[in-house]
Amino acid sequence: MGKEPTDASGRPEASLEKVPLRTLLAHARPQAPALVAAAVLSGLAAVLALVQPLVVKRVFSDLSASRPVTTMVLIVVVLFLAEALLGAAQSYLLGRIGEGIVLNLRTTLVARLLRWPLSTHERHRAGDLISRVSTDTTSVRGALASSLTDILAGVLTFVGSLALMLVLDPLMLGLTLACLLVAVLAVFAVSLRLMGATLQAQRSVGRLSAGLERALRSIRTVKLSTAEQREEERLCGDVRDAYRAGIRQAKLEALIHPVTSVAVQGALVLVLGIGGARVARGTMELGELIAFLLYLLYLAVPMGTLFTSITDLQAGRAALARVEEVMREPLEADPPNGAPSPAEGGSADVSAVSVRAVRFGYPSRSGVPALEELDFEVPEFSRTALVGPSGAGKSTVLSLIGRLYDPAAGSVRLFGRDIGDMPLNELRGMIGHVEQESPVLAGTLRSNLVYARPDASDEQLADVLRKTNLTDFVDSLPEGLETDVGDGGVLLSGGQRQRVAIARMLLKEPRVLLLDEVTSQMDAENEHLLQQTLREAARVCTVLVVAHRLSTVRDADQILVMDGGRVRARGTHASLLRDDELYAHLARTQFLPATEQEYPADHSSKGLRV
Repeated sequence: MGKEPTDASGRPEASLEKVPLRTLLAHARPQAPALVAAAVLSGLAAVLALVQPLVVKRVFSDLSASRPVTTMVLIVVVLFLAEALLGAAQSYLLGRIGEGIVLNLRTTLVARLLRWPLSTHERHRAGDLISRVSTDTTSVRGALASSLTDILAGVLTFVGSLALMLVLDPLMLGLTLACLLVAVLAVFAVSLRLMGATLQAQRSVGRLSAGLERALRSIRTVKLSTAEQREEERLCGDVRDAYRAGIRQAKLEALIHPVTSVAVQGALVLVLGIGGARVARGTMELGELIAFLLYLLYLAVPMGTLFTSITDLQAGRAALARVEEVMREPLEADPPNGAPSPAEGGSADVSAVSVRAVRFGYPSRSGVPALEELDFEVPEFSRTALVGPSGAGKSTVLSLIGRLYDPAAGSVRLFGRDIGDMPLNELRGMIGHVEQESPVLAGTLRSNLVYARPDASDEQLADVLRKTNLTDFVDSLPEGLETDVGDGGVLLSGGQRQRVAIARMLLKEPRVLLLDEVTSQMDAENEHLLQQTLREAARVCTVLVVAHRLSTVRDADQILVMDGGRVRARGTHASLLRDDELYAHLARTQFLPATEQEYPADHSSKGLRV
């Protein structure tokens, strides 16, 4: 037995609803004209195939009567060639249709995934989402592109063959249908179970992709924790689960061809026996028997095609169930009218950031509030430091200002406007947020630096490199700004990643600069330079920084001391040392360095590791 499927948090996966056939067909609507053309080609090919046995019957009749057969033989050859050409054209058209369906699905999925709220992303594993975009869309393509036209052509050939067999010999047709009915019932029973098996196989591949993505993204941690064997065992367990699910799917699919073959072969034996006896008695012409046998053989192909197409449709419905789950998730939403709310108290006295009576709890930690009745103001063109013990809610505050999450109660205002009433692009265009992890994207140094401002000039780029002390570092690289930084910036040191992330946001020239523990991996020289840069930045924008460094805290215009999701004290470094017990305790035990003259050394940020 395989492991019970689980979601990103380890809970059992919710069962996906079966996708109605009309939902599957809706995704083929943009390709409707091409599908109609492919169906017409398929229908024409089927008609040509149905005519061929009648012409062959005429050839044998002419031979029996000693009549010339040259013309009829040429007609048979032309029919064969025409059918082959139509089949080739149909195959090419179906390929284009399939790629068009995948294009539409993937572009829609990519657009939605990039616009999911952060809380939705936290409920899913990245590798599984990648599997849905890549693997599942391919399954949907097979169901919509080839299966629909194959079913149409198969039905046409099947019905046409039966009609002509009825004309040729009703008795032998009845025997044939009796054999085929058994096959139809068996395949129908198999197809009902196949969708569940296919869905399980696709889920298994999704879990494998997610697990492998997790391990490779943290490969340094894996190696330093000597966890290669444990990760191998866990991932190989996922591989075996995918194998077992694939075997179960293969078993069910493997039943279809033998059932079809046995039914057709049984019918063939009956027709040969009865038809041969009737030919021997002279009650049936040899040409009629040959034509009937050809139609019977023609039934085998459309039956196999029909049954295979039905299983592909079931697989496509299972894949589409996972795709539709992504489609159903709500997106980040702008306010209904995008209308700004009026500034409070007149523009002259409006704070840059105003947080009032905010309550918030992470969806994954139900019942545990991260912020409770949080209130504070940040004046424009000032530097405000957020300090407090771990888990006090400091980083959460920055996430709320950027609307990565929405508060459960209260309001966050930016320059007098409720951020819930601001279009997201406008809001986030005003903010520069350097995250605690200082993420760097795979690509070049230049692409990372201009990521938030692609139109930045070389002069602006040179200026932020100077402000973050990256100029000498970039000049030392053979390829300069075109140097590749590796996946996640793995070829940069921790201090370099932090400076690149800061430079990226400074280049954006935001009105509010949010910094979350951005000096934790810097050496003394770079940290000292950053403090000067922040002082300069505060002349043109508002700076709000989460800090554990004394050098960052001591010069702040305002320090907010947070504890338990609330601001318990506010003031300057000197006043809080005197008046707030928690701040004084943090200054003695948590702030680094212990004295204003000391700085921790970080010699790892001197060069690019290659």
